[in-house]
Amino acid sequence: MYDLAAVREDFPILSREVNGKPLVYLDNGASAQKPQVVIDAVTQAYSMEYSNVHRGLHYLSNLATEKYEAVRGTVAKFLGAKDEDEIVFTSGTTEGINLVAYGWAMPRLKAGDEIVLSVMEHHANIVPWHFLRERQGVVLKWVDVDANGDLDPAKVLDAIGPKTKLVALTHMSNVLGTVVDVKPIVDGAHDRGVPVLLDGSQASVHMPVNVDEIGADFYAITGHKLYGPSGSGAIHIKKERMAEMRPFMGGGDMIREVHKDVVTYNDPPMKFEAGTPGIVQQIGMGVALEYMMGLGMENIAAHEKALTQYTRDKLDGLNWLNVQGKSATKGAIFSFTLNGPAHAHDISTVLDKKGVAVRAGHHCAGPLMDHLGVSATCRASFGLYNTTQEVDALVDALELCHELLG
Repeated sequence: MYDLAAVREDFPILSREVNGKPLVYLDNGASAQKPQVVIDAVTQAYSMEYSNVHRGLHYLSNLATEKYEAVRGTVAKFLGAKDEDEIVFTSGTTEGINLVAYGWAMPRLKAGDEIVLSVMEHHANIVPWHFLRERQGVVLKWVDVDANGDLDPAKVLDAIGPKTKLVALTHMSNVLGTVVDVKPIVDGAHDRGVPVLLDGSQASVHMPVNVDEIGADFYAITGHKLYGPSGSGAIHIKKERMAEMRPFMGGGDMIREVHKDVVTYNDPPMKFEAGTPGIVQQIGMGVALEYMMGLGMENIAAHEKALTQYTRDKLDGLNWLNVQGKSATKGAIFSFTLNGPAHAHDISTVLDKKGVAVRAGHHCAGPLMDHLGVSATCRASFGLYNTTQEVDALVDALELCHELLG
C-alpha cells in the first residue's frame, strides 16, 4: 500500500500555510520539495562530516569521499545502469547536456551536420545546440508533435538523414506531460549509426527508468526535481561515448599529471568532473533517490497515474479552460489557459491567493509555445505527495479565476 498520509508527513513544508491557506504545491515540474531525510542528510554533512573529497587522507575527507562516491552507485541503481563508472556527476541536466555538447559534439560536428530535436524540448536541450549552430554551422532539424501532443517515433526517424550526427529528445515533456516512446527511436537511430541523447529531467521523477534497456547514449537527470538539493544531478554516458569525449572543464580531480609542457587526464568518469564538486548536494541527491526507491518507483507511478486521471476528469469539466496536450501517455503535468484575455501571470496570482502554487510563463520551451500558438501558460505539475483534495483546491481556485478574469 502507498501510504500517502505518511509520505506527506515526510515533507515538513507541506504543513505550512500560504496567504492564510494550506499550501497546495503544484510546481513540482520546476522543482520538488524535500523530505526530512534529505534535509537531515544535508545538515549532518555540513555540520558534522564536511570536508573536501578525493584529496585528503584524514578521517573527514575519507568519510566525505566514501559518502559522495557511494551516490554514484545509487544513481546507477536508480537508472538501471549496470556500470556506475558510466555515471558522471553534474549540477543538473543543463550541465549534463552542455557536457555532451562541448565534450562530444563540438569536436565532431562540422558545418552542415544535423541534430534532430522535437519542438517539445526544454531550453536546456536546445540552447547548447544553438551554440553549435551559431559557431560551427550545425543545422537543427525540428520534429513537430501532433494535435494531442504526441511525438511519432516514425517522424523522428524520418528526419534522420546522411548528415544527422545526433538525436536529442526529451523523455517526457515538461509542458504537455507527454511521455515519448523512446525505445524505437533509440533503436532506429542506432540502426542508422546515429547516437541519441535523452533529457530525463521529468521522466525519471515520475516513472521507472532503465537506461540499459532504453539504450540511449546519453541520459541526463537533475537532482532538485527528484526531491534532492539544487545543484545536484548526473548523466549516464555509455563507455564507448566517453572514450570519444574530450574534457569539458579543466582543473583538479580530472587530471592524472600536470607539468609545464604536458597534461594527462584521469579516467572517466573523473575525467569529466573538474574541481571541488557539489559534495553535499550530491550526498543529498543520493538520499533522495534512496527515498524514492524505498517508496517504489512503480508505486509512485501508480499513485501519479491515478492522480493524473482524476485531474483530467476534473479539468475536462471546465469548458472555459484550455488544457494543452491530450496524449494517452500524459503524465502528471497540466498546462492551461483560460478562454478570454486573462494572462497566465494573472491566473497564477489569483491561484496563489488561494494557497495554490503553480508555474506561469513559457516554461523554458519557446519552440513549443510557438507551435501551440500561445505566449504563456499556467502549469500545475504534481508529485508523489499530492492528493485528490489538492486537485479539488486547484479546481476551486480556477473557478474563482474564471469568475474574476474570464
